Amino acid sequence: MQEGLRERKKRQTRQRISEVAIGLFVERGFDRVTIAEVAAAADVSVNTVYNYFESKEDLVLPPEEASPQRLAEIVRERPPGRSAAGAVLARLRQEIRDRERRVGLSAGFGRVLQMMRAAPTLTARLEELGRQMTDALAVALAEETGAAEDDPLPRLVAWHIGCLHALVYAEIGRRTTAGESPDAIAAAVLDLLDVAEDLLGERVLTYAVREG
Repeated sequence: MQEGLRERKKRQTRQRISEVAIGLFVERGFDRVTIAEVAAAADVSVNTVYNYFESKEDLVLPPEEASPQRLAEIVRERPPGRSAAGAVLARLRQEIRDRERRVGLSAGFGRVLQMMRAAPTLTARLEELGRQMTDALAVALAEETGAAEDDPLPRLVAWHIGCLHALVYAEIGRRTTAGESPDAIAAAVLDLLDVAEDLLGERVLTYAVREG
């Protein structure tokens, strides 16, 4: 469906507010910038900022990019013949090859990462987000496979996939902090995923294969 004028203007306003906010946060620190200052710099009202972002943290970690349902949604959207772990591996590889902002491979992400690490509320939110992703994935796997309530297998498979997902972000963060280029980071993390896939083992890699 083609984007209408109103939707395009809303998307552009939201993007402008986010970009202005992140620029201020990087320059001065997340905790030293108020929503009122973000609104003034973006030339909108404070109410407009809150209409687009429910919290200050959402300006850096918008729900559509940092959703607790991310892993569960990847698994639900997988094609026939692909397992849960295979779906997540395929998505991560694609996002890395495309140098997506979602995985931290866009230009200038190094300074954003430093800002995030210096803000306790953002680091706490990232940690909680990781737990929520794994929990949501476990629920999705249990529902799809019809596992009994006391069956630990969906939770264990979700834990392995969640750890792999977290490892990718941690490795990208480590290499970004070390000053490596996005291209070099992408190549190294793709190699890391190959090794990680071998280590996961057949039991995890073949769990919850979607039927055709």
